Amino acid sequence: MPFTITRKDITKLHVDAIVNAANTSFKIGSGASDAVFSMAEADRLQNAYDNLAPINTGEVVITPGFSLPAKYIIHTVGPIYRDGLHGEEDLLRSCYINSLKIAVKYNCVSVAFPLISSGIYGYPKTEAFRIATAAIRDFINEHDIDVYLVVLDKGALAVNEELLRVVKSYIKENFGEHYEKERNLLDSFYTIGVDTLETFGDLGITLDDLDYFLENLDESFSLKLLQLIDATGKKDSDIYNRANIGRQHFHKIRCNNGYTPTKRTVLAFAVALKLDLDQTNDLLKRAGFALSRSFEFDVIVEFFITNRKYDIFEINEVLFHYDQPLLGGCRSDY
Repeated sequence: MPFTITRKDITKLHVDAIVNAANTSFKIGSGASDAVFSMAEADRLQNAYDNLAPINTGEVVITPGFSLPAKYIIHTVGPIYRDGLHGEEDLLRSCYINSLKIAVKYNCVSVAFPLISSGIYGYPKTEAFRIATAAIRDFINEHDIDVYLVVLDKGALAVNEELLRVVKSYIKENFGEHYEKERNLLDSFYTIGVDTLETFGDLGITLDDLDYFLENLDESFSLKLLQLIDATGKKDSDIYNRANIGRQHFHKIRCNNGYTPTKRTVLAFAVALKLDLDQTNDLLKRAGFALSRSFEFDVIVEFFITNRKYDIFEINEVLFHYDQPLLGGCRSDY
């Protein structure tokens, strides 16, 4: 069920299906639609189109992907924006929901959308983004499918201006500082490497010390995560959904005590579990990471955890605004 906002070219994404914002007559359009036609072989796609046209606003049809990396192209007709009082929102929402329904019907596990109707159809970008994210989030709560939303204009994100102001102030105050982390002797072994054991004498470290620490390792990330989940009394799915992590990804973590996550995955679970900063640092340490004020990404996530703001989609919108990686993510991001 992960949901990822991206600026990548939708025609080059390796997903099962991409969505094409078509017109009712199914003729080559402009912008993203024109790019889809060009990359998918216009003649073959137009021939497939001719057997399907016309369709109404909000409806969808599906064709092969032809030369695209995607297996399928889902075509939907978005509403032309008039004033927002003529059912445009319901029609736009239908574009997303109906596209996702047909993707599931064709056994797609990943789908990518453009920001439908936000181009020549004139839908205000921030409103188009709000409707898109609401529809996608509602759908993925009930279905295990990876969804990408291609947003080329950061201005489309309706991020709360007051929140951005506070985050900006926090970054200004904290970015560039360094946390001083306690490091045990085992950290030194990992840093130096087994091939340089002869240098340990200079540090006052012996092979007996190494044996001791290897015999007394802390619990792994996987074990600690599962303990934390059990302590909440919630189902696994409640937590990994809130972490923007897919079921298959979580299954790997549960079944592999030695699983090595990415830092983004650890932080996604910290947010989903509503951990405080100390608990977050402990979970990070078990995966070999630490928060650092040398990285803008870390400072932004630290801000949300410190202020107990645990909506991962809100966090990701702010991270996207600052051109940072997002928490959680789709299968191809793991």
